[in-house]
Amino acid sequence: MDIGIAILIIGCAALVAAFLLLVIGLVYSELMNSHIPPGVENTGKLHAVHILFVGMAIVGRILHRLGICHQVTFIRWFVSCFLTRTNPSPPGLRIKDLIFSAAPVRIYEPTTVCDGLRRGLVYFHGGGWILGSIDSVDEVCRYIALKSSTTVVSVGYRLAPEHKYPSQLNECEDATRHFLSVAVEDFGVDPSRVAVGGDSTGANLAAALCQRLAKQDNGHVVLPCAQVLVYPVLQMADFNLPSYQQNHAVPILYRARMPFYFLQYINGLNGDPSLGQDLLDGYHVPNELKPRYTTWLSPSNLPQECLSRGYVEPPKAEYDGALYHTIKEGLEHEVSPLLAEDDVIEKAPPTFILTCEYDVVRDDGILFRKRLLDLNKEVTWKHMANGFHGMINFYNHGWLSFPAATHVLDLTVDFLVTL
Repeated sequence: MDIGIAILIIGCAALVAAFLLLVIGLVYSELMNSHIPPGVENTGKLHAVHILFVGMAIVGRILHRLGICHQVTFIRWFVSCFLTRTNPSPPGLRIKDLIFSAAPVRIYEPTTVCDGLRRGLVYFHGGGWILGSIDSVDEVCRYIALKSSTTVVSVGYRLAPEHKYPSQLNECEDATRHFLSVAVEDFGVDPSRVAVGGDSTGANLAAALCQRLAKQDNGHVVLPCAQVLVYPVLQMADFNLPSYQQNHAVPILYRARMPFYFLQYINGLNGDPSLGQDLLDGYHVPNELKPRYTTWLSPSNLPQECLSRGYVEPPKAEYDGALYHTIKEGLEHEVSPLLAEDDVIEKAPPTFILTCEYDVVRDDGILFRKRLLDLNKEVTWKHMANGFHGMINFYNHGWLSFPAATHVLDLTVDFLVTL
């Protein structure tokens, strides 16, 4: 072998080895900062999933800093290639891909005989507004459609940071309106029995859409008959709620990561991750808004058991006007539905909320339930005592599957069949 080629091979091997050692070291460091409580279902498997996701994020971060590709681009590619699969249509279900008002959608139509018009669900996937796709919730939508005999429309809205707010919400609205306009003729669905829903930031879009449509209601618009919110992300005013403190290092959603998602959503490619700590500390909330937010977000509004794992009142934050003007859209109700005024909240349709104990946004859902109940709105609340954020996406994913994900879907189905 030519000595030059040998040196090149040795050099490449050394670089690969150094890269792997760097990744392993960073993954180990990240894992030392994580905490998986014993109450979580399948703690060993969650550790394995966490290692996979941390490794994926770190490699993406390294490639981003080397100027090879954006971190988000790499994560999307990895998830699409290695963590997402699409199986043939199962018996009893007809699946087809269409376009509704420029948004790609996937329709799941049960083929069983239905006495009259069928119910419908327009579903928005989660993923921090920057990840996720129609494919990532394919198994979820199949299960819901089959088990509840519901026609499900999964919307593939555009993602941040390339497309910032309100692009995602606009597309979800356009797709929903389109479906409602053709529901009877094209799909045999009763428009008055169509709900909207989603998981995580998809649930945020569903709640925001219900509020937007209710404000536009002129008596001639068909509104969603219900909203289905699975561990919803509902506000960016307070990242120090008990659930944020208790679960700050629980995979797969860290407290420190939440501001990043909001910044990418509301500011797009101009989202500055360096602002994250100031958001966590609460410097972005104007003094005149703090009393109102304190009323709605007070830990005293939570069930006592939500405080059982500890809570420390955070120090008072000094208001930063420049920071507020950078993120002010994030405090509006179309990004933070939990912060809407009473006259908006009281227009909400019947609501299903599912929360997970080991989830930083657990209290968002529980506080939203409190606001709805205070206004005499109909709410169904289910709580997964062994659950963590993102678990629904691990339904029927081979070795990545968590049995509790099926329970989440069953609780969702139980609500839908009442509509």
